[in-house]
Amino acid sequence: MRVLLLSLFLLSAPLHAADDIDAREARLAMHLRCVVCQNQTVAESNAPLAADMRREIRAQLEKGRSEAEVVAFFEQRYGSFVSYTPPFKPSTWLLWGAPFLALAAGFALLGATLRNRRSPGQSMSLSDEERQRARRILDEEDKP
Repeated sequence: MRVLLLSLFLLSAPLHAADDIDAREARLAMHLRCVVCQNQTVAESNAPLAADMRREIRAQLEKGRSEAEVVAFFEQRYGSFVSYTPPFKPSTWLLWGAPFLALAAGFALLGATLRNRRSPGQSMSLSDEERQRARRILDEEDKP
């Protein structure tokens, strides 16, 4: 009985390892951007290059590489853009900072617009010359 249980355990170990590689491959494929589609993950894309990337992920994991090493491989090959969470380094500062810059610009534009906006009850002040010109125009319209 012990021999049977031990042999079942030893035979099931590779199955667990394959499940682990499948799970890690799926996680990495969701973490990496398809460089052809650019708006889909490698897992979602049907592009031939995405299929090649999935095969490469699996091959690297089967060689015993860590997830960080696999991501580093793809970043070295395709650049930081391939990762949905690129590292924070000088070449990616714009990637990380652009949303905050856009938000700050939006608030600055909103503030400028609100400052320049006149309240509904506020009248515009005219110079004496503009008032006289307006009276002449209105008087001319009243004449038949």
